[in-house]
Amino acid sequence: MNLPAPIAAYFRADLGDGASVAACFTEEATVIDEGRAHVGRAAIRDWKTAASRTFSYTVEPFLIAESGGRTIVTAHLAGDFPGSPLDLRYFFSISGDKIASLEIRP
Repeated sequence: MNLPAPIAAYFRADLGDGASVAACFTEEATVIDEGRAHVGRAAIRDWKTAASRTFSYTVEPFLIAESGGRTIVTAHLAGDFPGSPLDLRYFFSISGDKIASLEIRP
């Protein structure tokens, strides 16, 4: 799948640590996951670090679309979390070579 560079970098970093994921975002970026907003790189780093400590999972993007100025990637997640496996949609907004916002929804 041919993902835009910042989004491809996010999915590669998602296999690593919170700092690697946070580096994919602008300083003021927002991530909304499970109804909670995480604003700024430090909060995004902490969100990813906590998620990685709690669950292990794999993620496989399989569909990409554009809508309303956002790139929507649908990915299959499987792991040791409740409800696994499932497909999630990632709504990305890009600014330059970084992610400005990400919302993750079923």
